[in-house]
Amino acid sequence: MNGPVVVGVDGSPSSLTAVEVAAREAGLRGVGLRLVHAFGWPAAHVPPGRPWEPSGAGLRELIDGTLTKAERRAHEAAPRIEVMREVVVGEPVMVLEIESHTASLTVVGSRGLNRFGALLLGSTAGHLASHAACPVLVVRGRPSPDGPVLLAVDGSPAARGAVEFAFAQASLRGTDLIALHAWNSSQGERANDGPSDPPFVTYDEDRLRDEEQRVLAEALGGLGEKYPDVTVHRRLLRGRVRHTLIEASADAGLVVVGARGRGGFTGLLLGSVSQALLHHAHCPVAVVRTGEE
Repeated sequence: MNGPVVVGVDGSPSSLTAVEVAAREAGLRGVGLRLVHAFGWPAAHVPPGRPWEPSGAGLRELIDGTLTKAERRAHEAAPRIEVMREVVVGEPVMVLEIESHTASLTVVGSRGLNRFGALLLGSTAGHLASHAACPVLVVRGRPSPDGPVLLAVDGSPAARGAVEFAFAQASLRGTDLIALHAWNSSQGERANDGPSDPPFVTYDEDRLRDEEQRVLAEALGGLGEKYPDVTVHRRLLRGRVRHTLIEASADAGLVVVGARGRGGFTGLLLGSVSQALLHHAHCPVAVVRTGEE
């Protein structure tokens, strides 16, 4: 998709860091960057997504200043990109969801300001990860372009988009790709990974390891040929899914997950895994949905 990279702006430190990351992403893709400030004016009974024309000069100057500062940060991160700016009426979650339909990537900070007219980026990030029409990159932890791309593999059809996105990101960044598939000999631990796990059930570990190796290989099938410039490191690790991925994110530049995966014996509950990464990963997290979700 050749649409712009869209980033939510509210002037908070988190959103300004997100602007820098979004600018670098736009530069890598060769597309424009769209700075979007959602203005949730409670008395403005207009459909969401409409451009807003403030009548108060002071308020206009405040918002213009916020966007000017964001634009300056964007050009510092990627001097050659085209930057567009927009102030739109509506709640941030709805405005950015609408924007995602024409974007190649939507970027938000992990949390923002909680004041009148500001983006509540904490809740916005979670909503967009579940409902956006394009991949969502949530900037948290160590927002450095260095480090490999870490892909959470579960082998479900719904996660295929995340696999392809991870390969493309590694190619754009010129970094390695670490494809990580976590497994455990307990069905309860692997499938639920939480405090309400069912009774411990043990399986033949050699057979299970071979099966999980097959899941990992099949998930990556065909993409090595499509992206021959990407060096792939396959990691099959035994351990709780969320803990394993969060720990591995400490050495990554980006983590890529599906919005949700396949539960049960052979899959990860990526709904809970993606949420855990959004809250605890040590680097930015990209959540990729598929059309079926």
